Amino acid sequence: MKKVIVTGANGQLGRAINQIMASEYELIRTDFSVPDFIELDITDNTKALDFVREVKPYAIINCAAHTAVDACETDIDNAYRINAIGPRNLSIAAYETKAKLVHISTDYVFDGKGNIPYKEFDPTGPTGVYGASKLAGENFVKDFAKDYFILRTAWLYGDGKNFVQTMLKLAENNEKIRVVSDQIGTPTSAMELARAIAWLLPSDNYGLFHSTCEGSCSWADFAEEIFRLYGLNTAVERISSAEFKTTAASAAARRPAFSVLHNYMLELCGGYRFASWRDALREYRQGN
Repeated sequence: MKKVIVTGANGQLGRAINQIMASEYELIRTDFSVPDFIELDITDNTKALDFVREVKPYAIINCAAHTAVDACETDIDNAYRINAIGPRNLSIAAYETKAKLVHISTDYVFDGKGNIPYKEFDPTGPTGVYGASKLAGENFVKDFAKDYFILRTAWLYGDGKNFVQTMLKLAENNEKIRVVSDQIGTPTSAMELARAIAWLLPSDNYGLFHSTCEGSCSWADFAEEIFRLYGLNTAVERISSAEFKTTAASAAARRPAFSVLHNYMLELCGGYRFASWRDALREYRQGN
């Protein structure tokens, strides 16, 4: 069985990869300070390189990231260590050991000022530390890795803390929940993203791919669909991003107003298609 190192394996995507790919690959699951996982600090170049040399993997799937968007605005050094230096270290290790590298990036590399779904060839322009550090990570992968797949995704949810679980928790004690309605994107199931990774990995279709479920909605639309699928009568009060920011002291980072991604490269390179965001959410509901 081919060995695949998965970093950040205890996260939502890491868990989905374990479900989708464990029967086909020997997954070497790593994380940082998580019991029952191999500890790997990807920000330490020597440790990362030594570990990859020892394992000699067929591929590395990098799910590790500093994804606390607001915290990144003040925790700048750690954001760049994890989101940029970590991918650089893994890229160097992948190149030296001739391993494939899968790196996960984000819609936050765009400024969100458009109104047409972003293709892989559109100019980037992050507006905060999270997006800037993730874009730096992308660039390091391009600079140092050879056989790589960069997958930009958005609004990810799976097994763990996410928007769906937050809404369900709030619905336990609230008849009405205020949700932003002027940010548009695509909710993406971690299982759907894991399936796309499994499809790409054996191929030579290297490069940059937008990787989200099909369709788009606002956060308020997403919340309403969650409540509908779970049979809840909780009402959604639609508010603006400005209104939300006045009531949420932690909302330090500006969110992209429009961050819908067009999976253009997947269409060109084999015609792979994700499920619609509504169908993916329905599958998630059936498992939860």
